[in-house]
Amino acid sequence: MAVNITSIKASSNGVWEGDNPLDYAFPLLILQTTLILVLSRLLAFLFKPLRQPKVIAEIVGGIILGPSAFGRNQVYMHRVFPKWSSPILESVASIGLLFFLFLVGLELDLNSIRRTGKRAFVIAAAGISMPFILGIGIAYVFRKAVDGADKVGYIQYVVFMGVALSITAFPVLARILAELKLLTTRVGETAMAAAAFNDVAAWILLALAIALAGNGGDGPHKSPLISIWVLLSGVAFVAFMMVAIKPAMNWVARRCSPEQDTVDEAYICLTLGGVLVAGFVTDFIGIHAIFGAFVFGLTIPKGGDFAEKLIERIEDFVTGLLLPLYFASSGLKTDVAKIKGGKAWGLLVLVITTACTGKIVGTFTVAMMCMIPARESITLGVLMNTKGLVELIVLNIGKEKKVLNDEAFAILVLMALFTTFITTPTVMAIYKPARGFSARVDRRLQSASDTTKDELRVLACVHGPGSIPSLINLIESTRSTNKASKLKLYIMHLVELTERSSSIIMVQRLRKNGFPFINRLRRSGFHDRVAVTFEAYGQLGQVNVTPTTAVSPLPTMHEDICHVAEDKSVTMIILPFHKQWRRFNDHEEVENVGHGWRGVNQRVLKEAPCSVAVLLDRGYGGGAQMTPGPTSTAVQKVCVMFFGGPDDREALELGGRMAEHPAVNVTVITFVQKNEMDDLDLVLRPSPNKCRESNYTFTTAITNPQNEKEHDLTTVAELKTRWEGMVEFVEKTGSNIIEQVVAIAKSGEYDLIVVGKGRCPSTMVASLAERHAEHPELGPIGDVLASSGQGIASSVLVIQQHDMAHSEELPVSKITREEADNKKDVEPSHLV
Repeated sequence: MAVNITSIKASSNGVWEGDNPLDYAFPLLILQTTLILVLSRLLAFLFKPLRQPKVIAEIVGGIILGPSAFGRNQVYMHRVFPKWSSPILESVASIGLLFFLFLVGLELDLNSIRRTGKRAFVIAAAGISMPFILGIGIAYVFRKAVDGADKVGYIQYVVFMGVALSITAFPVLARILAELKLLTTRVGETAMAAAAFNDVAAWILLALAIALAGNGGDGPHKSPLISIWVLLSGVAFVAFMMVAIKPAMNWVARRCSPEQDTVDEAYICLTLGGVLVAGFVTDFIGIHAIFGAFVFGLTIPKGGDFAEKLIERIEDFVTGLLLPLYFASSGLKTDVAKIKGGKAWGLLVLVITTACTGKIVGTFTVAMMCMIPARESITLGVLMNTKGLVELIVLNIGKEKKVLNDEAFAILVLMALFTTFITTPTVMAIYKPARGFSARVDRRLQSASDTTKDELRVLACVHGPGSIPSLINLIESTRSTNKASKLKLYIMHLVELTERSSSIIMVQRLRKNGFPFINRLRRSGFHDRVAVTFEAYGQLGQVNVTPTTAVSPLPTMHEDICHVAEDKSVTMIILPFHKQWRRFNDHEEVENVGHGWRGVNQRVLKEAPCSVAVLLDRGYGGGAQMTPGPTSTAVQKVCVMFFGGPDDREALELGGRMAEHPAVNVTVITFVQKNEMDDLDLVLRPSPNKCRESNYTFTTAITNPQNEKEHDLTTVAELKTRWEGMVEFVEKTGSNIIEQVVAIAKSGEYDLIVVGKGRCPSTMVASLAERHAEHPELGPIGDVLASSGQGIASSVLVIQQHDMAHSEELPVSKITREEADNKKDVEPSHLV
């Protein structure tokens, strides 16, 4: 039944008035949007184990909702996706596409592309030209085999087909590389640089294709002069934007710089309005509205506060709500049923084979000529074969301009889906850089102290600005003033890779060398403060400082940290605790940065190739930074609590290093069991069924308590000899160690308390094994000191010594020795 689009009303009067909401534009749009979002999110969840980009789920969701699957039911199709609703859905989706292309232009730094090496440019040129040449042959076959294809001019068909086959999707490729942790390998760097070149070339070719297309096969034959006028107008538009608008946007960005404190809302609104105006102008010219939005995005200064504010305002709404509608509308227009018979399916196989061959062979050949190893060259070819956003834009415009009919459109959409889908599994199969941690050598402070010739290498991680002063104070206090003992400091800024595309904007700006991003950080916002602060510390204290950045999803962030620690032969990793305490007058505030960051710490503690320290910051140093160098006055008071065991010995070693610094006073408090007969009556028994989230874990290794005690006594005696007169020793005896520990921490006498995690505990620590744990990753004593509401003022450093013998941990139960002797099946994890 034909529907007059002018008779469609926006909203209904409701079911009580007898109206069906699905006969009205706005309620139907809400239903369509909800269906698309729910299905695409569900598919994204299902595809996540396969590491597929979100665009795959959105296109497949559209295909399922469209005529290929659900749409075979005509009642559903006429009710949920009637033909009269298509222009409305596509108009809303196009607004999202317009602003998304503005974001793409905003994120694409032309200066960084110009600075990229010739090798990436040559690889990109080969990756474009060879598929484009093969596309000429494909266009010829299509015109012969697909009904109605020969009605379109050959030049228009060749250009659209060539562009469709030669495009590499830059945003999708960046996401795949990030998921596979290849962003900062040589393959990832080259692929990103080549894809950036490819992206620019794709937009030029797309503008050319649109200018040549006109109305496709419909209407009267147009004069070739029209295409020339369209191209000239497009060139004039780009020139005007770069000459006139770009300086104006630079002025706006300066007005919105951090020095101005606030970003004027008028400038934000003016810029967003400029996106719409630029889109209207290019549509008026005859290219496409998205081209104007993209070029306008290029005029915005990169990396400043203004660009970040723009992204912050529109990204989530555009990429989370509107853009999925565009991808889904592509799927809705894809009718797989149009691919009928062996000939049509043969065309699909031919297109996929040609696209893959052109990209992979072309890239592989040139990469080999550039002296890139064969395995990396073939990986580059597979990565450059990624399709996505621009591919779908080309196909949709081709269908809109009547250059591609339903059958050709469906074949090319399936080609884009297939080539993108196989990228991740293929790359995982043929290329995976060595990331194994060779933890054969125990790297810890005790072994490092045996030779003063070797420099101490520390990897300090930071993910928020609040912990920087305390982190610098901690690092400075561990630095010996002995010139023979050097400090090599790696600062790693941890950046969470989320589904937001802006979380990998820095990919283009942080690519240099090393893993991951061993380089100078980009000069804006928090990244700038991290780099400047630590570089200034390095210059003042004559410390070798190397800033680094890791961009990863939180579940795999620990791999990056451990890899750098292994690669750089680090002795100790310092991690910020996921909570920060701030005291205001008489009350205490706790800032929790999220459970995800706590998981990062837990996984690093489990898999680190060296010793690990977790810093619970309560304002170590009072928020002021210690003055580097030997002329500092003694201002920091540090307490090392020693109960016994490998972790406590590592804490003791760190305390000794701190004592060498003239600005640090160190006190070692050793806790002694009141009744030594209790030592013989306690056994810890593994209880693997206990929950690790609320129970402490201890080593499963069988240890000899007497040997451990002797080792403890020897370590303390050596420390007294080595740092005589520099360290104050206090001995405490008692039964209730929690009260004693809390009392020391509440006294406010110490700025920092250093404790061991206690995986191989003494009797006193073992007695706390069944205590309910709030932060089990810190061990019993660390957890007591991390508890809120007790008035503890001191910052806390919890240390875990690297020892492969104690790498396996389990929750335990306390039993007496008599019970252990009566149970033949009991193999105690630790005899105390």
